Amino acid sequence: MLPCLPMRVTAISDLHGAVHYLQGLAGECDALLVLGDLINVLDYRTMDGILVEVFGREPVARAARLRSEGRFDEARAEIRSRVPDPGASRARFVDLARKEYERVFEALPEHSYVTFGNVDIPDLLRASKPDAVSFLDGEAVTLGTMTFGFVGGGVRTPLAVPGELAEEEYDAKLSGLGPVDVICTHMPPRLPWYTYDVVARKFEPGSVGLIAYIQEHQPRYPLFGHVHQPLVERGAIGSTELVNVGHFPAHGRGVAVDVPD
Repeated sequence: MLPCLPMRVTAISDLHGAVHYLQGLAGECDALLVLGDLINVLDYRTMDGILVEVFGREPVARAARLRSEGRFDEARAEIRSRVPDPGASRARFVDLARKEYERVFEALPEHSYVTFGNVDIPDLLRASKPDAVSFLDGEAVTLGTMTFGFVGGGVRTPLAVPGELAEEEYDAKLSGLGPVDVICTHMPPRLPWYTYDVVARKFEPGSVGLIAYIQEHQPRYPLFGHVHQPLVERGAIGSTELVNVGHFPAHGRGVAVDVPD
């Protein structure tokens, strides 16, 4: 009798439209977990993305600089000064985002499980998703012999983008999930090693509630993304190994969990 091979579950995050890596990765796993930020709203390295298509490169670059300095009201004013018709600009943004979601979902394998990140538009993501791809938020799924819980979105910041929510709402999703073997989120725990981006040279948001969840339930792994170049990619809280699964466009790799039979 042949031995049973473990089920390979691979997690990626911060896809940002980098679909060219997906075909090879999909063939190497039995299930693919996508932990948010599916579309490219703005790539700060190259200054391209949906915002640039709608508002232009120079205004978006100036707004991005103001945001990096914490001058959020001035950043919004910079964009608004370039918008003669806010309704038309919003419609164009949504149309481009829809097309980007369609392009991403066309490339994702059928055995994919998706949640949303802070730059995603949750309702549009759900509406664009094909039936063969599963959307999970505040829910768990059993893959092989292990349970994987999903909590989507980012905690509220001055950006106030659609994929952000109040910490109380975020924490309620964690509390309602209960114990799982692997907790999958877009947000990292709010610990400096996982929230400081060494390239951007600034701290990104993180979740205090996720720390409390890990301490209470001690899952085998928390898998997360959001911070593209953290100080560390792996660490621990007690016996739980924390893993930032990486900035997918930078290398096209994920983090694999082999689930025993």
